[in-house]
Amino acid sequence: MKRLFVDTAGWMAMADARDPMHVSFRTARDQWLEAGGMLVVSNYVVDETLTLIRMRLGLNAAEQWWDQVSESPRCRTEWVTPDRAERAVRWFFRWNDQSFSFTDCTSFVLMKELQIEKALTADHHFLTAGFEIFPSFRGAQ
Repeated sequence: MKRLFVDTAGWMAMADARDPMHVSFRTARDQWLEAGGMLVVSNYVVDETLTLIRMRLGLNAAEQWWDQVSESPRCRTEWVTPDRAERAVRWFFRWNDQSFSFTDCTSFVLMKELQIEKALTADHHFLTAGFEIFPSFRGAQ
């Protein structure tokens, strides 16, 4: 089964109808799932996403998002274990010429370990780290 990592930027675009990438990201997600794919998220990305949705869209929206993601058999949460966190710290400091967040680095570690090549995101850091952005678009920031 093909897996697609979903970053906070991807979840936010899908959750917020006012986001300029809302329709294209939801369409991309739906196409991925219809083709039999699986979505993967980390507990760190869940943390960021729940917090951002609550701050931007309210607690009810955060709860609705959580219910949908946590109950979906097509979305798997990977946990950042102590070993994974240690590898992310090394990644964080090794790429000292980049502005990767620590959460980005945990995502990169998971994607490398699980051999996931694509991320549903608008975050150009994933491109810099050697991954593909899905859907492909020119506006990655």
